[in-house]
Amino acid sequence: MNRIVFALLLFLLCPSVWAQTPFYQGKTITVIVGNPAGDVYDLYARALSQYMGKHIPGNPNFIVQNMAGAGSMIAANYLYSVSKPDGFTIGSIFPALYFDQLVGRKEVKFDWTKFIWLGTPVQSEHQMYMRADAPFKTIEDIRKASEPPKCGATGTASTAYYIPKLMEETLGTKFNIVTGYQGGSDIDLAVERGEVICRAFTITAFFAREPFTTWRKKGFVRHLIQTGRKRDEKLPDVPTIFELMDNYKTPESSRRVATVVLAAGTVGRPIVAPPGLPGDRVKILREAFIKTVKDPEFLAEAKKKKLEIDPISGEELEALAKEVIAQPPEVVERMRKLLGK
Repeated sequence: MNRIVFALLLFLLCPSVWAQTPFYQGKTITVIVGNPAGDVYDLYARALSQYMGKHIPGNPNFIVQNMAGAGSMIAANYLYSVSKPDGFTIGSIFPALYFDQLVGRKEVKFDWTKFIWLGTPVQSEHQMYMRADAPFKTIEDIRKASEPPKCGATGTASTAYYIPKLMEETLGTKFNIVTGYQGGSDIDLAVERGEVICRAFTITAFFAREPFTTWRKKGFVRHLIQTGRKRDEKLPDVPTIFELMDNYKTPESSRRVATVVLAAGTVGRPIVAPPGLPGDRVKILREAFIKTVKDPEFLAEAKKKKLEIDPISGEELEALAKEVIAQPPEVVERMRKLLGK
């Protein structure tokens, strides 16, 4: 009889025991990174992956898979259209891919507003460097140039492409932009070889790693512009695009385009999941992200790697994603012109 009672109790208790097992226990989350290994986007994703699991019930493992190409368009399309919305695949993509959706590029296989936004560890203002031995020492030199300087870029959603294009729209400059590089490090090597002479990307990345530390010591490059509304303390002598728009009396219509374009700096280095992810898993992953970016061990690791942390929540990014896509036809048309669509 005692055996029968024990078996009955075990049968009755098992469902509740299993129900209490965390969903992620014994599981693995894959992080798709739309950049090559060693790129700053990759460094942020790997740093988050190292600590995020401990803030998820069940403590899942994290692995990083690089899927570089087309300014992270390949990774974004994969996350949106191929990966399953089961909570086991998330990704790091470029913050300006909404440009391509706005102007209707056929390569886009996603809806920016339907990604599940988990958060960004940092907001990113940008700068443009130029080889110091190039004849372009100021924006005015570029405006007057008979032959535009040649800059490198990965794709049309990369900072290296859209910042020069925005400068053309708002400041009257001209650039010859060479696309197709796999990652930022490939562009930097091309600059060293003299294939191109300039690149636009985040201030954070420029002050975080090589070859830029050595470049600064050798005076290999100079900075021509930065995108913040106020000058970054690391670039006190470099004018902002807003100062230059005032100087050149940029019309209001172009300033509106600048507002849409520069919103990508707020999006920063976003972490997203595929659309359709169940609400309970969205909640788990968003909470884990916020706990991670406040984790003292994570912050110490980020400081050691010179990765600035200035996070925004997934809820805030979700609202911003809807805002940047909801543009009137006249702004979309100017974006088309800016991006050469």
